[in-house]
Amino acid sequence: MAEHLTERQKKWFASVQASLERDTGKTLAEWVAIARTCPETTPGKRTEWLREHHGLGVNRIAHILSEAFPSEVAWDDGPALRAALWKDPASTAIFEAIEAQVKDYPGLVTGQRKGFSAWSRNFQFASVRPLKGGKARLGLCVSPEADPRFEPYRNEGWSERLKAAVTLSSPDEVDASIVKLLKDSWDAS
Repeated sequence: MAEHLTERQKKWFASVQASLERDTGKTLAEWVAIARTCPETTPGKRTEWLREHHGLGVNRIAHILSEAFPSEVAWDDGPALRAALWKDPASTAIFEAIEAQVKDYPGLVTGQRKGFSAWSRNFQFASVRPLKGGKARLGLCVSPEADPRFEPYRNEGWSERLKAAVTLSSPDEVDASIVKLLKDSWDAS
């Protein structure tokens, strides 16, 4: 498995793979063939089609679709995913300011996804994604009350362990308070 996954994440991905055939009676190759018969053309509609017509859960669907319709950038190609995601120089500067604060944490696992960048130890403790207008959204594994700028978690698409999020407009907003909260979130992971 890829180096950008924690041991826990590696086990989880392996369990999704192992349980697919056991629970459905079909191999991954058979599910890929079924997925390729889907009349829909967008990932979201393909997901809904597989859920509606075959009763699969979202994790299994994501695994099947990644095999059936591989994107130009593979899910485990961290550098390519990062380059594709962090195109805006202003958003990238915020991301790099956050990254500079966590880069020396012992045992840090940096995970790159299509829509966000994540940092983990035993589990994800921080994620950040670019926003339009040169901003970035940071999620942490701390209470929303930890900083008056934070909002409660909403459907961000990253780990449900991240309980608070803040929109940052510049690298200068990665201040002493954010640095402390990054460390607190790390300690909780």
